[in-house]
Amino acid sequence: MIDLSSLNIVLGSGSPRRKELIEHLKIPYTVRVSDVDEIIPGGISPDHVPVYLSELKSNHLHKSIDEHEIIITADTIVIVDDEILGKPIDRNDAIRMISMMSGRTHKVITGVTVRTKDQLISESDRSDVTFLDISRGEIDWYLDNFDPMDKAGAYGIQDWIGSCKISNISGSYYNIMGLPMHVLYKLLNQIAS
Repeated sequence: MIDLSSLNIVLGSGSPRRKELIEHLKIPYTVRVSDVDEIIPGGISPDHVPVYLSELKSNHLHKSIDEHEIIITADTIVIVDDEILGKPIDRNDAIRMISMMSGRTHKVITGVTVRTKDQLISESDRSDVTFLDISRGEIDWYLDNFDPMDKAGAYGIQDWIGSCKISNISGSYYNIMGLPMHVLYKLLNQIAS
């Protein structure tokens, strides 16, 4: 196990799913949320956007870091036909996103950044997710009974849509939840050594 006893871990995210996942490491941590505007510059490949945004959040929080802290930031996006599906802006946008993914395979990419006062390292992870067909009635039921508005692609793998409408996953389940733990563990090992 990594010895992080001399360092304070800061999760730069308010995501309940990321908090739940980081608790798997059994290390104390605090939360410090970055409120930076997530503006994507033109010309950047969709596959590189998650690391770009993760580093943007980290750079924003870097101003407040001290020499005994490690900040962890992450960003997750869904990509269909080279279109980035972030968090839906409203119900109609959520319907549009889920309809786009119905009966198809999409990419989920999470960028993870770990930084100290002196070091910054980042990496991304990709999972391919295949949905079964999802009817409009099922989409409406899902939106009425779950809260996917704060999730990239307007769905959470850990709820009904993941249980009943995903037929195949290639890659990390935790990546789809928003924090690929194997990547985080590797980066923490690198920065702690």
